[in-house]
Amino acid sequence: MADLTVNDCDNVYQTVREILLKARHQAMQTVNAEMVRAYWEIGRTIVEQEQQGQARAEYGMRLIENLSSRLTEEFGRGFTDVNVKGMRRFYMLFPIRHSVSAELSWSHYRRLLKVEKPCLLYTSDAADE
Repeated sequence: MADLTVNDCDNVYQTVREILLKARHQAMQTVNAEMVRAYWEIGRTIVEQEQQGQARAEYGMRLIENLSSRLTEEFGRGFTDVNVKGMRRFYMLFPIRHSVSAELSWSHYRRLLKVEKPCLLYTSDAADE
C-alpha cells in the first residue's frame, strides 16, 4: 500500500471540510425553518385562544404577559412581550401556513412585521384607477 502524500491529505481534508460546511449550512436552514414554523404556531395558538374571550383586548394582554414571563423563565431570552406579540402578528399577517416561505428567516419576518401598511403591488389594473 502506497504512503499518502501531503497533496493526498490536503485533498481528503478539503473534501471532508466541504462535507462538514454543507451539513452545517443544511442544519442551520432546517433549524431556522422549524423555528419560523414554531413561531407561526405560537401566533396561531394565541389568536385562537384570544377569540374565545369576551373582553379580548384585556384578556389577550394578560395572556401575552403571562406567556412571555413563563416562556422566558423556562426557555431563556427571546420571549419578551414584544417578541410574543410579534409571533401573534406574524400569524395574523400570514394566516395561511403555506404562504410562509422557508427561504426567509425569523429575522426577515420580524423586519416585515414592522411595516405599518403593506404596499400595493403594481398591476395594470391599479394603474387604470
